[in-house]
Amino acid sequence: MIEMNCLVSALRRSVFILFTCSASVLWGYAQAAEPVAQWQGAAFEGDKTSLARLAAAGAKVVRVYRQPDAWVLDEAQRLDLKVVMGLWLEHPRHGFRYEDKQAVRKQEQAVLDFVTRHRKHPALLAWAVGNEIETGVADPLPLWREVDRLAAEIKRLDPTHPSLMVVADTSMDALRALAGCCPNRALLGIHVYAGAVFDLPPRLRDAGITKPVVITELGPLGHWQAGRKPWGAPVELTSTEKARFFSEALGYLKQQPQIRGVFPFLWGAKQEQTETWYGLLLADGSATAMSDALAAFWGRPTDRPAPLVRGIGIAADVFAPSAEVSAGIDAISADGAPLRTEWKVLAEATDLRKGGDHETPPMRIAVRVLHADAATVRFTAPAVPGAYRLFITARDRHGKAATANLPFLVR
Repeated sequence: MIEMNCLVSALRRSVFILFTCSASVLWGYAQAAEPVAQWQGAAFEGDKTSLARLAAAGAKVVRVYRQPDAWVLDEAQRLDLKVVMGLWLEHPRHGFRYEDKQAVRKQEQAVLDFVTRHRKHPALLAWAVGNEIETGVADPLPLWREVDRLAAEIKRLDPTHPSLMVVADTSMDALRALAGCCPNRALLGIHVYAGAVFDLPPRLRDAGITKPVVITELGPLGHWQAGRKPWGAPVELTSTEKARFFSEALGYLKQQPQIRGVFPFLWGAKQEQTETWYGLLLADGSATAMSDALAAFWGRPTDRPAPLVRGIGIAADVFAPSAEVSAGIDAISADGAPLRTEWKVLAEATDLRKGGDHETPPMRIAVRVLHADAATVRFTAPAVPGAYRLFITARDRHGKAATANLPFLVR
């Protein structure tokens, strides 16, 4: 099993490095030049410690997804944060039938009881009603109208706090349908990933959407958008590439008057396609270039930036069983101090779900390590044919991390 903490050494000649990003990016994240009127914060899943770190990074608002996250309200009040409180609604893809009037009434009553209990909390900023409940449904309009009807009931109980309907950015047809329905929601929450964020404002105008919009999830290239290896494995960006996206996207969205808030996804860690695809932090809480980029934009630039990944590479995409595999990373720390690199091989994820549903992490694979240092690794490929992924974590002396991974196939 690969589990190495290695001091930096010269890049081994035996490893071919494919440079994936420009060193000119370095640690130059965009900073907000003036106070922003938009809600600034992040989508959140985590504990009290990670919430405190979000506040310390300069966030003013936190978005949570479900009623059990109500504990965040008290903690947010202590940390001087405001909360967009999620009101989770069941999804048809999980078997909930919105044609079942009794089930719908039961769900509605539970939501309204929750609103009644928490509507006067001083940390409450808004209600986020549902979360992509249209996923997997051919005609989302009946669901959206149900959300809008519930938003009207919430407004009746709590006229002080606005409601958002939260949907995925899937197509122009969907945006046009949203423009023509749902008058009771005060704002529209949209999940937007990768380059789609940069043409969202004109697409909103073309669709006829005039109400304020909140980017309820902002992320770099999603796994469904990414390029793929011939066997189907999506190619994940490095932490440096993701940080660059967040810096550019936040700077762009700050200039868009229709955008009232932006929530990068996700302040925490989450297994979704991989263990690092969406988390702004690592599972152990380590900060990354992504969390640094957010803090800089929020007016709290760090004086100890996370390591920079300048390139990654693997000798080939396909290996014979038990063949030698060589791979490497070109990464540097902000202060030039040595890095420690952790290498591990996992099976390619097979428990793949829709809409962010819980996924079982793939199995870690024991391999024989022939050599490892901070820049390179050589190991024997798994004996069992299949799809695998080499995960690389480079850590600096302050505990910050850079991440990358390389899919490969054994056959």
